[in-house]
Amino acid sequence: MVGRPWEAPANDYAAGHRGIDVPAALGAGAAAVDDGTVAFAGSVGGRPVVTVDHGDGLVSTLDSVTPTVAAGDVVEQGDVVGTVAVGHCPASAPCLHLGARLDGRYVDPTPYLPAAEWPVLLPEGTWDG
Repeated sequence: MVGRPWEAPANDYAAGHRGIDVPAALGAGAAAVDDGTVAFAGSVGGRPVVTVDHGDGLVSTLDSVTPTVAAGDVVEQGDVVGTVAVGHCPASAPCLHLGARLDGRYVDPTPYLPAAEWPVLLPEGTWDG
């Protein structure tokens, strides 16, 4: 569920929302959205941030995330890279902000996310749960 979607700015310096916000509990694990190498894990403007370089000019940023990784660490999709902290969203409505840059320019991260795993309906009698 996206709490606040991408809002493209009119130009590189205009207002907008350069990412998506996903509601998340403070202290929840934040995972790498795809395989890559941690490019940055630290503070930006007083907020904790983790940035992962996925190659081919694509970089993802998780804000506000207290890092549990360090620059240079290799991560796989789904690896926990930190925990959700106060910063981008208020403590009363915490979230994880996911940003993406392609060749240095902010882009909507949604098309780069892995496909949702939809439930599969099984024929009656094939599931023993």
